[in-house]
Amino acid sequence: MDSDKLSALPQAFLHRMEDMLGDDFEPFLAAYEQPRTYGLRVNTAKISCEEFEQIVPFEVKKIPWVSNGYFYNEDVRPSRCALYQAGLYYLQEPSAMTPASRIPVEPGEYVLDMCAAPGGKATAVGSALKGEGLLVANDISTTRARALLRNLELFGIPNLFVANEKPEKMVKNFPEFFHKIILDAPCSGEGMFRKEEALARDWTPEKSEELSRIQKQLCLNAADMLQPGGQMLYSTCTFAPCEDEQIISWLLRERPELSLISMEDYEGFSTGNPEWGDGNPQLKKCVRIFPHKMQGEGHFLALLQKEGTAGPSAGTSKTSRLAADIRKYMEEFFKEIGLKTLDGQEFDWNRVEVRADKVYYLPSVSCNFRGLTFIRNGLYLGDLKKNRFEPAQPLALAFRKNEAEAVISLSVDDPRLERYLKGETLTIEPEEAAHPKGWHLLCVEGYPLGFGKLVNGTLKKVESIRKFPSGCSQSRQPQTLLIWMPGTEGIKHFSIIS
Repeated sequence: MDSDKLSALPQAFLHRMEDMLGDDFEPFLAAYEQPRTYGLRVNTAKISCEEFEQIVPFEVKKIPWVSNGYFYNEDVRPSRCALYQAGLYYLQEPSAMTPASRIPVEPGEYVLDMCAAPGGKATAVGSALKGEGLLVANDISTTRARALLRNLELFGIPNLFVANEKPEKMVKNFPEFFHKIILDAPCSGEGMFRKEEALARDWTPEKSEELSRIQKQLCLNAADMLQPGGQMLYSTCTFAPCEDEQIISWLLRERPELSLISMEDYEGFSTGNPEWGDGNPQLKKCVRIFPHKMQGEGHFLALLQKEGTAGPSAGTSKTSRLAADIRKYMEEFFKEIGLKTLDGQEFDWNRVEVRADKVYYLPSVSCNFRGLTFIRNGLYLGDLKKNRFEPAQPLALAFRKNEAEAVISLSVDDPRLERYLKGETLTIEPEEAAHPKGWHLLCVEGYPLGFGKLVNGTLKKVESIRKFPSGCSQSRQPQTLLIWMPGTEGIKHFSIIS
């Protein structure tokens, strides 16, 4: 038994888990001597799982309860692979993939991720939208919201609104608006003790009680923003009943228009326990994940549906009036790269908006964003320079395979990719480029990594892409080009409070 890991576990936590698990307590403790698991989730908006398996340069193994999830070995560094920098997968603890996989998101829906940073759930549902509808991803922390934006842009999600707002304020803008809501609530993080020992050292029983009050308010906020007929997924990475079954019991009493519905099952899942709530037998429809029953950490999930039928959708965004010279510069650029489609759709000039010298591609959905603090509304297309348009990195990552003609595609094992990611210029052979000179999309196995300009056989990065505008203030924040590291799923749940 790993004595170091066990000694880090608080005694009050152990006593409660023994009461909860009974005969399963010893297998639960034994799980702490097992190595943690590592996982990635494929971005199926960009690449199929079948093609991913053909080009990934390291060993992976399917995660059986998530259709696009894979285990990888501890000694692998997948964030250094060019496929990661192209937004083809997200690094995520395997059990943390479960919540987003259990809420059925369809293209065209309006989806809210209430506590979204660092982006594990938001990137998953954003990918499922396939560029249609709207993704609103919110985090109350400005720093974390910026990290969230980077991960969403890496995934190439164009139809987004990244907010940095208190949930109770968002209710005023979005009453009964969303088809689907994910509330991955701030929690005590007990399910991540094996992975993050610091969480165990800082844990107290009082923290759970404090957090439960916050969770209840967030649940009410979510219920008020959910359309009739819509679905809401509540999740935590803790075992504490006061943050799990008891929250759902309370919510069902406070909002009788909500009811629990069943989720896609897996043999390693455990059901919710009515005795840990108010005795409601419907709590068995909740899902618990324990580390001794499957290859992952600890989670709790509940999927709820609001009674009724949704009304008419919000409609399309307002028509944008684009100055003729600006459109001319952009058309010249699109012609140079041979634009076919963007994110699988025809480019819609009515969605283009210019703020100062920045150009954005707004979501197609008309929404009331007035008064909300935000980091990004739509896709950042690029900058207006003197008599020209210069593309931004998020635009490159929003392209799918074969959506542009001016492409330079290198194999995943080509050493030039690493040099490109470091900001170095590349030597390109004439037969490798679509055109002798000008703008190109540099790709790995056909999947866009970023833009570059080809001059006399040399591909150069554009350094101005290193800045991105932030929210309403239009302030500039440093951005590392392409090397966008995701946060650790689970740790947010505690740090947001402490």
